[in-house]
Amino acid sequence: MRIAVPSNDGVGISPHFGRCACFVVFEVEEGRIKSSRVMQNGFTAHARGECDNPEGEHGHGHEHAPGHSHHSHASILEALAGCEAVICGGMGMRAAQDLAANGIQAIPTPFQGTAEEAVLALLAGSLPKGGGFCGCHS
Repeated sequence: MRIAVPSNDGVGISPHFGRCACFVVFEVEEGRIKSSRVMQNGFTAHARGECDNPEGEHGHGHEHAPGHSHHSHASILEALAGCEAVICGGMGMRAAQDLAANGIQAIPTPFQGTAEEAVLALLAGSLPKGGGFCGCHS
């Protein structure tokens, strides 16, 4: 099984799925982490700078230009193909729906440890649920 965790430094958990600098992808077998790799995020519209516009601030840390259209999540879905779950601090509802439609469970959490610790907590059944999905159209 593969589990992805959005990160800004390859260690911690990014507070927003689409704005992360990279994803730490863990290979899990028999309930244990076998390996991990860091994959740079060039996939999301936020990461490519297509959504940055201070004038379009929604007031919750997501910026969208006026008239901003819904962007496709196809490239991130392709990059995360084979993953069964994404542990994140939060993400847009559309991203969560697109992940689910492709068999990837979004697991928002307020967890404050490292990406590896979050995966270990998930495997142990002790990862706190929460965090959330924002209503922005990302």
